[in-house]
Amino acid sequence: MKIQNTKTTPIYSTLGSDPDLGELVELFVDEMPDRIQNLTNLLEQSDWEELRRSAHQLKGAAGSYGFDTISPIAAVVEDKIRANCPEDELHQAVEDLCEMCRAARAGAPE
Repeated sequence: MKIQNTKTTPIYSTLGSDPDLGELVELFVDEMPDRIQNLTNLLEQSDWEELRRSAHQLKGAAGSYGFDTISPIAAVVEDKIRANCPEDELHQAVEDLCEMCRAARAGAPE
């Protein structure tokens, strides 16, 4: 799966401009630094089961909030843990996920 270069490309929710859901999307984006920190901490602690659970939760939440590009990357992390992939592959998958999460933006593109 090719990862979009998010260092320069913000990711917007498909619901970001929805007048009823835009505020919820903003709250989800505001919580993203905490989610990233949690993923990083779990990876550093080698807490694979909790990391898998967190990736699974993020996969569902991202999709629910209209961040359809984040969900498949979270699924990769979840799948790599289930498959007992080498740790370096898992580290790369978590970094890819964190990069995507850092690119999440509230609102709609200008």
